[in-house]
Amino acid sequence: MTARVVLAEKNLNLDAKVTIQKAYSDYIVSNTASSARLIVGDKVTVRQLLYGLMLPSGCDAAYALADKFGSGSTRAKRVKSFIGKMNSTARSLGLKNTHFDSFDGIGITSNYSTPRDLTKLAGNAMRYPTFRTVVKTKSTKQKVTTKNNGYRYMSWTNTNTLLGSYSGAIGVKTGSGPEAKYCLVFAATRSGRTVIGTVLASSSEVQRATDAKKLMDYGFKK
Repeated sequence: MTARVVLAEKNLNLDAKVTIQKAYSDYIVSNTASSARLIVGDKVTVRQLLYGLMLPSGCDAAYALADKFGSGSTRAKRVKSFIGKMNSTARSLGLKNTHFDSFDGIGITSNYSTPRDLTKLAGNAMRYPTFRTVVKTKSTKQKVTTKNNGYRYMSWTNTNTLLGSYSGAIGVKTGSGPEAKYCLVFAATRSGRTVIGTVLASSSEVQRATDAKKLMDYGFKK
């Protein structure tokens, strides 16, 4: 949903640069969160932040996007505004059993969804060419501008093991957490047919991939 909100922004410039703030890396440390290993002071494009968000599940990239695309005079207000956009988008898409209280899925009190809602969200997000391109990418090496206007390369690998191991896999997103366990929103296309679905609360990374493959096999036989 974080990516979907960004991609729906009016006059979106994917090449606009965002300066990485110390608050983003501090957040990763304090929450022991998954990271895109963004470096304070670097100038990273919105497009690159989407890769850092979707491939290694970078909560620092999510924070940067929420700060960039929320509105308000303080970071806290911008983040709150961005989460508001996530929830208004959920309502507009008819996701009746979904609510967000964070920009990255690390719930505070009321962060929840269902397989049906997440599948519907994925189907809608896949209408955006940039989203499709990002989520089917197995790995990427991106050139970013450093604080001193030099450059460095950032390498990100997709946590979705279905890419390259399941014929026709085109996305979408892994997830895990103490309550949600191991989750995967998946998509594959074969012979012009696309199957999209969601596995929540699997017991392990291996099991969620196995469950997703079973569901896709079933979908393609129908």
